[in-house]
Amino acid sequence: MGEERLCDVGGGITLCWESFGDPADPPMLLVQGLGMQMVAWPEELCEQLAGHGFHVVRFDNRDAGRSTHVSGPPPSTWQLLRRRIDPVPYRLADMAGDAAALVRALELGPAHVVGVSMGGMIAQTVAARHPSRVRSLTSIMSNTGAPLSGQPALKTYPVLLGAAPTDRDGFIERGVKTWTLIGSPGFARDELELRAMVELSFDRGASPAGTARQLGAIIASGDRRRELRGVQAPTLVIHGEADKLVAPSGGRATAKAIDGAKLVTIPGMGHDLPRGAWPRIIGAIAEHAHAADVAAGDAPAVRAA
Repeated sequence: MGEERLCDVGGGITLCWESFGDPADPPMLLVQGLGMQMVAWPEELCEQLAGHGFHVVRFDNRDAGRSTHVSGPPPSTWQLLRRRIDPVPYRLADMAGDAAALVRALELGPAHVVGVSMGGMIAQTVAARHPSRVRSLTSIMSNTGAPLSGQPALKTYPVLLGAAPTDRDGFIERGVKTWTLIGSPGFARDELELRAMVELSFDRGASPAGTARQLGAIIASGDRRRELRGVQAPTLVIHGEADKLVAPSGGRATAKAIDGAKLVTIPGMGHDLPRGAWPRIIGAIAEHAHAADVAAGDAPAVRAA
């Protein structure tokens, strides 16, 4: 694992990032979800991806962790419920611009872009709006913004709209409770590992207001299916069949919206990355990325594959 570093990507945004593996290997950018920090990509998972021949970079999105926290009031609960955000602090396109600028600033060349949940939406938008920065796209437990697919179960609304405690103990307990609710019923959960991740997230810079602004960005971006029809990057869609936060219909809609996309569903997987599913998740990502490199005739990448 490399040390955490900061990168100015323009527009007043600085992103915190770190990398795993050999910089000479094909680059892979990991994009996290709503309110999550790069530490939600477990170090061991990143190392295993790097072991498949990739230079893996994870980072904090704007309004998360040690990246820039945007000023301005977050959307109110009433605005979020009505799905009308005013003013709009930023949209998914702005977050995708951050990610594309990070790829450029770190001189990664085009990267394999892998996103989970909101990170999947960002990754999709990078592929649609910044195609020269993307070798392949993997969208995990995400959706297209369409109103009739990928919607959360009613029992998860308190998770999305409830105010997070600002004290450390309260934040940690709520985080553990949340992941217990939306996590994978078909896989064992390591409570100590989960708690450690939530604790680290609080200590690195938890921001309930930032999470609300990110949720506002998702809502303000609306239905993105028309834009996704223009994605040219080879695309893999992975979705858990037991996802309560983003219904599996969101994965199906994503695969349908992007021409030639491959859909992989995992029984028992909810809205997390359970260790028991890593072999299938990591294997699918690596196989997809290597196949994209081989199809593109990238000589160093072909040797790595």
